[in-house]
Amino acid sequence: MSVVGESTRRANEVDTPLRDYAVEQPGADLFASAEPAVVAKWHALAEGLRELSPDNVAQLHEQVAREIQELGLTYRMTGEAEERPWPLNPMPLLIGSREWLLVERGLIQRAGLLERIVADIYGSQQLVADGDLPASMVAGSPHFAHEMIGSKPPGGHFIHVYAVDLARGPSGEWRVLSDRLRFATGIGYALENRLALSRSTGSILSQINARRLARFYRVLRQGIAADCQRDDPRIALLSPGGFNQSYPEQAHLARYLGLPLVEGRDLTVSDAKLYVRTIAGPKRIDALWNWIDTPLLDPLTFNADSHIGVPGLSEAWSKGGLSVANWPGVGVLEARAFSAFMPRLATKLIGEPLLLPNMATWWCGQAPEADSVRRNLDGLVISSSFGTPVECLPDGRSRLGASFDAQEREALLADLERRPMDYCGQEIVRLSTTPALIGSRLEPRPFTLRAFVVRGPDGAWEVMPGGFARLSSSGNLRTSLMDENDRSADVCVVDDLPVKQESLLGNAESSAIKRGGGILSSQAADNLYWFSRYVERAEMTVRILKSLLGSSIEADGGAARGKVTLDRLVNLLILWGAIASKDAAMPLSDICRSAFGDEKPAGSVRAIMKRCRRISGDLRDRLATDVGRIARQPLPVFEAGQVETMLKSFNEMIARFSALAGLAAENMVRGPSWRFLQIGRRMERATNLCRIARQLSSAECEQDDLGILLDLCDSQIVYRARYLVGLAREPVLDLVLLDPNNPRSLAFQLIELEQHLSALPTLLDDGLPERPLLEIRAIVADLRAMEANGLADDRLHDMEKRLLGLSDAVSQRYFLQYEKAAAVEQSSFLA
Repeated sequence: MSVVGESTRRANEVDTPLRDYAVEQPGADLFASAEPAVVAKWHALAEGLRELSPDNVAQLHEQVAREIQELGLTYRMTGEAEERPWPLNPMPLLIGSREWLLVERGLIQRAGLLERIVADIYGSQQLVADGDLPASMVAGSPHFAHEMIGSKPPGGHFIHVYAVDLARGPSGEWRVLSDRLRFATGIGYALENRLALSRSTGSILSQINARRLARFYRVLRQGIAADCQRDDPRIALLSPGGFNQSYPEQAHLARYLGLPLVEGRDLTVSDAKLYVRTIAGPKRIDALWNWIDTPLLDPLTFNADSHIGVPGLSEAWSKGGLSVANWPGVGVLEARAFSAFMPRLATKLIGEPLLLPNMATWWCGQAPEADSVRRNLDGLVISSSFGTPVECLPDGRSRLGASFDAQEREALLADLERRPMDYCGQEIVRLSTTPALIGSRLEPRPFTLRAFVVRGPDGAWEVMPGGFARLSSSGNLRTSLMDENDRSADVCVVDDLPVKQESLLGNAESSAIKRGGGILSSQAADNLYWFSRYVERAEMTVRILKSLLGSSIEADGGAARGKVTLDRLVNLLILWGAIASKDAAMPLSDICRSAFGDEKPAGSVRAIMKRCRRISGDLRDRLATDVGRIARQPLPVFEAGQVETMLKSFNEMIARFSALAGLAAENMVRGPSWRFLQIGRRMERATNLCRIARQLSSAECEQDDLGILLDLCDSQIVYRARYLVGLAREPVLDLVLLDPNNPRSLAFQLIELEQHLSALPTLLDDGLPERPLLEIRAIVADLRAMEANGLADDRLHDMEKRLLGLSDAVSQRYFLQYEKAAAVEQSSFLA
């Protein structure tokens, strides 16, 4: 018998972790008020979790944290630059299928009602004409887009994806706290919660018959595709960029759904159609899942100061060449004040009351409601009507009326007289609690549930079976996503019977076979190229630091080396930008410490790895999560002046770089993404080799110089096996520069560059090589004609300059060139 099956049988016979769980009001707790069959599943779940860590239940937190790290699940607090690990509680919420059915019906009803309201606002505006909606409330919303009036979606649907915050009251009733139509923030975290919990708890969720989420995401993608005007349409997820609070979620969704993750700078409009700039030329985009605020979408139509939108984008959607989910302007319905009118609109438009009631709301833009708010101030939550900063709520957040002191109350009442439409009063909602694993104990925590609704390919609504729960010890859960001390929890809808297994792909037998990795945008190619260049640059810097402190094979270490050799290594660090020239006179240990761990020098290892972390975050939809995990690891710490600990740190970093190279070599499909990683690595290594060889292989070079050159090229062992004599200049140069079979040689890098560039797509079908390929072929031909005895400084310097020119040619051909946008748009557009 399974763990959960056995636990269910014993639920009323032995102690389970929930036997001692106590709440003051059983009806106000999700577990305590559940039906007997669902209570048994709670017990089974708790017992199953305990049996995963029988010695210490608190270890579950560590197990979940490890899975979160493995999956690369992070988030960013507003205003913070660094990402935090996603805070997931090991204990999910369980909701019985009968209770969930009522919620589901209410959400479908509400989604349909919102669709009709927004269609009227941007269509006939009959609701305003009839007095059912005050014009000032509609026009006063910062998310009302008057430019969209009269504009109809190509498929006739304004809303495709809808998120809603729900609260469960003390009597078990569910009600709506807020509607979220601009962005369904949390829809990716709901998926991530389930992935992390499933991986850390094994088959427990399956054994309690928790409904699966894959079908919901499949329907989401199919629903957006159904509104496009072409078969097999291309859908992209439009992101505001890596500094957005929910960018990690957007990247995870794009990866899971197989959608290109694009930013405004990746896109261009031509002939009222949208294209993404790729390495193979512009490719048609048929639909956008949009995560950018409407005013920033198109600087030609909305806010002219927007730098993240796409000029001319509105032309594409207004002429039917682009479907957008959700339709620009639907955020007008997010206003808190809108809740005051939803009951009346439900009766008028659909002829029935709301199955999921709102929080009771009084909009102060109407005199009777404003008077009611003034009289009952202490018993209400005071909110900004449109969620924007106002005089007495400068952060735009809600606040308990009773929390205003005498001076603040006086200011609030005065502002209510001046601008009553800026405020609304809302009832105070008491939240239900749910069992949460706090340390090693299950304790009640108040929660809200963010649920999600999508439109399917047939136009019908489908509700995610579960959602994303937020837990708090304070009971204050009125912000959009996560606050400092909040925790998330998975939400599982549990059935009496086993749940059918489904995947995102649906019926795999009906899928056409494809090979390749899809399109590669110019911006993604740029990021891949520079990520690998920075990794290679950091690795070579570490190798130089290691050579400063001691040789990898010689018995005598760095202290025995001559001053001239050490000066040449230090000069390399200056050329690298790892230290300043004024610091060259510092002791070797201080030079190594600065070049490794100081953030100020642009070429220090710390500064380079910081750039790698940022770029890996932008590439999380394309790179394995292990790549991001390795890139995000902090630098090893060593004791200043202690050569042994410094060398240990350098070796650890070299092992990390080897792991990154191994992940690319063993795990990536040999497509354009992999090739740009390789092109960046080979370009950086070839350029570095020219620079290093110039420093260490002049006619006056010493034995130490040649030994270090072999060290930096990881070729000591090969040289010793090949030559039984000591170090000599020409054999060393032949091995590290001209030998095509040495994977660390200059020749190997250039031959690899030629192969990768020749495999990339061309813009034209004339069969002629493009400029980057022509340049690398010329460089390879010249190198093949060289001999070791003719490798003078001037030839290496010329080679270095030609490689820098090749890098520019690659950039101009494949990456975004903002100043040349017109030329890009004039190139041939491919379907």
